[in-house]
Amino acid sequence: MEKPDVDVLKYSEALGEVPDGTFYRFPLVPVRGVPLMQPIAEYWEKIETFQARPDDLLIATYPKAGTTWMQEIVDCIMNDGDVERSRRAPTHVRSPFLEIASPPPVPSGIDQLEVTPSPRLVKTHLPYELVPNSFWQQKCKTIYVARNAKDNAVSYYFFDLMNKTQPHPGTWEEYLPKYIRGDVPWGSWFDHVLGWWNAREKHNILYVFYEDMKEDPKREIRKVMRFLGKDLPEDVVEKVYQHTSFNAMKENPMANYSSIPSNVIDQSVSPFMRKGEVSDWMNHFSEAQNKMFDEEYQKRMAGSTLKFRCKI
Repeated sequence: MEKPDVDVLKYSEALGEVPDGTFYRFPLVPVRGVPLMQPIAEYWEKIETFQARPDDLLIATYPKAGTTWMQEIVDCIMNDGDVERSRRAPTHVRSPFLEIASPPPVPSGIDQLEVTPSPRLVKTHLPYELVPNSFWQQKCKTIYVARNAKDNAVSYYFFDLMNKTQPHPGTWEEYLPKYIRGDVPWGSWFDHVLGWWNAREKHNILYVFYEDMKEDPKREIRKVMRFLGKDLPEDVVEKVYQHTSFNAMKENPMANYSSIPSNVIDQSVSPFMRKGEVSDWMNHFSEAQNKMFDEEYQKRMAGSTLKFRCKI
């Protein structure tokens, strides 16, 4: 089914109306023990009671785990490989961010979703236990993307440097212990990936690994196609693969978040599409940091069948 057009300009125009200084690094407020940015916490009742539709497709990730990449892949597949249609609007318009809340006049994610025609492609970073129950009541399909903790930490650090709405990460040395403890927006990486892993057989959830996507993108594109009930020919798979490559997305203004003003996301500090690699953590972790991280990792992941690769 073709995805109807949405008001492409509404969100970006609203952002453009926000004077410098309106956005600032919001403090974190716990919601059921999970630290979320203050505007999200203040908006929580509306998020919690959000009404999903049966044909909603939820893309869930811990931040910086390949969210935008999967959004682009799914949007292409939903539009039968029509890559021009996937350039109709920026990612955040085509696939609204469920829980995001910002100062007026910027519409919240729910404001956007309420005016988005079905079928809706919904993004969330919420841990499983905070996802509105309506998604499960409506038996919505969900794709969860998980990335190894070390690369995820490095990517999140650089993102927090340039994202002016989230707490400043400080130095890398200061940030890593906070990340391990879960004192960052959306909480603990460990709790997040394990929570979704343990829920995958309770609902219609496809659990995908970032490293698998990097290793063999076409294989994972086909996996997503099957999950969505699509049977597209190999030439279409090739088009989706080419359109969603890192280099293509980095240059695509509809996917690289260049439409977001620098008073919100400052890409002069660090590009939104930074490297997109596996094992970049080796350029940032000291020997001592790696040892400390591995010790904590073994404790937190003990007993789980969930396994990650830090190299491919």
